[in-house]
Amino acid sequence: MWRLFSSLWRLFTGHSGRQAKNPYATFGTTDESTANETFGDAMVSPPEPPRHQRKPKADQRYPRLTKFRYQPERVSDREHAPQIVTGAPYRYSNPFVVSPGMFLDMSNDLRPERLDRWELPLLKTPQDLADWLQLPLGKVAWLTDRFTEANRPVDASKSHYHYCWKQKKSGGYRLIEAPLPLLRQVQEQILDEILSSVPVHPAAHGFCSGRSVITNARPHVGQQLVIKMDLDNFYTRVRYARVVALFRSLGYSREVALWLARLTTSAVPSNLPFPGGEPKQLRLFLARHLPQGAPTSPAIANLVAYNLDVRLAGLTRSFKVQYTRYADDLTFSGGEDLQYCSRVFLPLVSQIVRDERFQMHATKRKFLLPSCRQQVTGVVVNEKTNISRKEFDRLKATLYNCVKTGPAAQNRNAHADFQAHLRGRIAYVQQLNPARGAKLLDLYQQIRW
Repeated sequence: MWRLFSSLWRLFTGHSGRQAKNPYATFGTTDESTANETFGDAMVSPPEPPRHQRKPKADQRYPRLTKFRYQPERVSDREHAPQIVTGAPYRYSNPFVVSPGMFLDMSNDLRPERLDRWELPLLKTPQDLADWLQLPLGKVAWLTDRFTEANRPVDASKSHYHYCWKQKKSGGYRLIEAPLPLLRQVQEQILDEILSSVPVHPAAHGFCSGRSVITNARPHVGQQLVIKMDLDNFYTRVRYARVVALFRSLGYSREVALWLARLTTSAVPSNLPFPGGEPKQLRLFLARHLPQGAPTSPAIANLVAYNLDVRLAGLTRSFKVQYTRYADDLTFSGGEDLQYCSRVFLPLVSQIVRDERFQMHATKRKFLLPSCRQQVTGVVVNEKTNISRKEFDRLKATLYNCVKTGPAAQNRNAHADFQAHLRGRIAYVQQLNPARGAKLLDLYQQIRW
């Protein structure tokens, strides 16, 4: 049928239907140099290939990053490998299953020079850890689930955590794992005397001393485009092996690193009730992970994400883009160049996140232009750091009603110290907008407590 149509077309139009191989034949020339001399700058470029010869859109590849493999100074494996010894070198040492009566000594790879760098406590064996925590060694082993099957609690009543499912605004559920008092006391000591001494990346602003949501939003003030992205299940995706590697990198022996990692991670019971009748909600929490609700989890997550911050900071520097991270919230901002290169920039960001074993939240991606309210971690950054009008009006109405009807009627959330609660919210507004904060402070001083 196609041949018949082509023959009829050539018959009526007189065209052969074949394109000339020489693109300059249209101008009556057969040589490219002759065409340049004849037509100069007015010479047309060779025609584009037909549509059926163009590269399909699905085959178009975005640029890829080649990960730079940093090779640190390697330590001899023979010198710091676990030694096989006769008899237990310390309590709760692991037996060498191949030879009965033999044990593994995993306390010889301590790196004192690294511990001295950050002035961390020198802990070599589990007994040193128990003495530092001022607890019996058996109780510390009990906190690490050493005496339970598969090193996880049998059920929720035998666990060291209190579990609570919270529904997310974006859909799905969040598991809050709050440690019980004794474990919380141990974790707070690990946080105060070990984790808080190690600095995090300058781009990390969440749960860091001297940094806040305001310092996280300040680099993005007055930008043409603000891009907000979110990491999915940030704490849960930090597994037990990565926490062990973190404590090992600080200089602790392999044995102490294992104990510290077990004290700061959680493995939920396999029979824990899950919401919505969907077992896949529980699957993510079965492996030992960072619990959301433990005091040590934010600090460990920031240190584990150090490589992520380094790579994203280097990428944004090459694109002349500002970058900050507050826990799992990633924020990028820049001028008009970012608008044009976002199609190249965002796939590179996603690749770095995947390489560092995190995952982007597919639905939590926002592009904020100056024509809308650019809000970063609750702070408006269009022209300066400011509080949103809606939040200011709500707090102003609460203070006004406290003056008229008394503060007891306005304490709807039953705050234990409602006076300190209001004063703290006013201080937050004063940091963002001193003029508005002064108005709220005048209303606050008129309240009869």
